[in-house]
Amino acid sequence: MIYALPLLSVVIGYLIAIFIEPKNPRNLKLLLAFSGSFLLTITVTHLLPDVYQFEALQGAHDQIGDSHQHVHNKSNIGFFIMAGIVFQIILEYFSKGAEHGHVHSHGKMNKIPWLLFFSLCLHAFLEGMPISQHSDLAFGIAIHHLPIAVILTSFFINAEMNKKWIFFFMIAFAFMTPLGTLLSDNIGFLKNYYTEISAIVVGILFHISSTIIFESSEGHRFNLAKLISIIIGVVLAYFV
Repeated sequence: MIYALPLLSVVIGYLIAIFIEPKNPRNLKLLLAFSGSFLLTITVTHLLPDVYQFEALQGAHDQIGDSHQHVHNKSNIGFFIMAGIVFQIILEYFSKGAEHGHVHSHGKMNKIPWLLFFSLCLHAFLEGMPISQHSDLAFGIAIHHLPIAVILTSFFINAEMNKKWIFFFMIAFAFMTPLGTLLSDNIGFLKNYYTEISAIVVGILFHISSTIIFESSEGHRFNLAKLISIIIGVVLAYFV
């Protein structure tokens, strides 16, 4: 299930864009707001506390192993979270904000945009790593990727990209998150640095979800529908 959910959400989003061709951007924005609040709630209520708890257990184990010294270890988790935020900001210079639904057509596109492709795939790959220890995060990532897949596919279609390239891009993107989960669960090196990697992912998810939630509405007007979508996302994530 933890492998299937993020993969299927991208495939479903791709099929929605291909066959249904949603025309109303307002509905996608509401879905994005819901997915952002759901993902942020999962991050702060599940992933973030567990990362700090895991670090505390490691610190206690180190102190027991060195009983002749009084060891005081300063937490590095906050540093890795900030590193994740900065890293995501850097990625967005190449992806142009596609992770939170900001893609704009600049005419006909005859070949795959490789910078966009690699940055999105790396983003999705990193998101998958903590899922091996946090199956509930798979729901958040899946809900987050669904509207992104719809928006990306629609963007490529409107840019008249070759259909084979669109299919290749979206399938590769769909497999990145399960691949991150698989490798983090089976490679010893990644297991040894699980806490640090998860903290970086927390920073990435903080930036993505907060950008989706707190970016200004059109004309800086109060948007009741968006607020309701956010509240629903928070409430549903609480019960996951």
